[in-house]
Amino acid sequence: MVRHPQPDSEPTPMARPWQPVLAAGPIYRSLADAIAADIAAGVLRPGDRLPPQRTLAQALGVDLTTVTRGYAEAVRRGLVQAETGRGTFVRGSGVRGSGVRGPASGAARDDGTAPELDLSMNLPPLPPGLQDQLAQSLTALLRQPDGARLLSYQPSAGADADRQAGAAWLAPLLPDLPVERVLLAAGAQAALAAILSTLARAGDTVLTEAFTYPGLRAVAAQLGVRLQGLAMDAEGVLPEALDAACRDGTPAAFCCTPTIQNPTTATMSPSRRAALAAILRRFRLPLVEDDAYGLLPAERQTPLAALVPQQAWYIATLSKCLMPALRLAYVVVPEGRSNARAQLALRAVQQMPSPLASALASRWIGDGTAAACLEAVRKEAWARQSLAGLQLPAGRVAADPAGHHVWLRLAGGNRADSTAERMRRAGLAVVPGSAFAVADAPYEALRLSLGAAPDRISLGEALSRVADSLDAGGGQELPPDIV
Repeated sequence: MVRHPQPDSEPTPMARPWQPVLAAGPIYRSLADAIAADIAAGVLRPGDRLPPQRTLAQALGVDLTTVTRGYAEAVRRGLVQAETGRGTFVRGSGVRGSGVRGPASGAARDDGTAPELDLSMNLPPLPPGLQDQLAQSLTALLRQPDGARLLSYQPSAGADADRQAGAAWLAPLLPDLPVERVLLAAGAQAALAAILSTLARAGDTVLTEAFTYPGLRAVAAQLGVRLQGLAMDAEGVLPEALDAACRDGTPAAFCCTPTIQNPTTATMSPSRRAALAAILRRFRLPLVEDDAYGLLPAERQTPLAALVPQQAWYIATLSKCLMPALRLAYVVVPEGRSNARAQLALRAVQQMPSPLASALASRWIGDGTAAACLEAVRKEAWARQSLAGLQLPAGRVAADPAGHHVWLRLAGGNRADSTAERMRRAGLAVVPGSAFAVADAPYEALRLSLGAAPDRISLGEALSRVADSLDAGGGQELPPDIV
């Protein structure tokens, strides 16, 4: 759960020492990248105190000056703030002045206040009345004759009834899905960690998009796996890039988000999915499909996993289509494979999914609450995307009508990190493209998330400030090949 320290309160030290897993490249830059990735993944939270520089240098076996330079780079990116005599802290979030409430992961401003307007957290807008519905449903679950079972341990991959509910939830995308192929995970992050641990060993290469979900970067770093970013266009990964990577090396897997990709918003067409599936079959390369947004579009695309069922791992979280508090994801294992190994991996990562969250999701899927919530989220997302389309510069924004974020290209040689810092000083929290880039960012862009604002009025104010703070260079059309 994201913490929201009060503006005048003391930052809270981490409950456990934090030690980054560094990727290849300059150590100072890898340290700043690790801080960015762990903030995006929720490992580091607003107010957390980073280890003293000397302590971290000893733990990593590097010079003190290297850590000092890495922390300075993180400060330059607006990720942390250094306070003389007290330490280095993850930038805070909270509420001040505007009345905007809700989660925020943005950096604190120099005057000590937090950004008033949050466009950094990529979450669905919460439908009205959801909190009351949640309270009523949890009460009803616990008052059942066997309600006490929800307070105890459950199977590591979910109870049978919850797996059946998962198959029903995924039916619009994966019809006739056998329950035996469905497992439960405590969120997509846990699922990614478990799956990659079964597919790749330290030193292996995993293919993914040139810009990818920071949580995948964090998992890969933890496992010692090298990520290789593949060139993209407006539909996602280019087939020729995947083919070349398979010919030039021996990758362990291909991880991607074919629908409303985070952060570029790219969605693969049926022909693109077919082309990539043919390459995956030819090289017998395992697929890990993170389909966080697959149920959001009105016209749903067939998952890439359905085209290569014997070699595909499929993940569908509830956090992006219902609410983040349901830290639950449904995992579909490859067709014709035993799920025993996957269950062991999940058990090692999570012990078990939350019985309360699992039972709540199953109840809502069964009684129609989940479908109604999904529809409300979809309609609000459409409205917010329309608002963004009116206020942001034409030709420089990639977006999906059902998505929770937009991808804003910067013009005129502007740097995303410095632009994000300038917006932070103006009370806006946004995420620069460097937080998503697998290697050096091929171009400068910002991800603007539309769901954290409590209402459209607050979102409109935030988008207006974004437009005002951008360069005055006018529109710059996105080229056919985004990357």
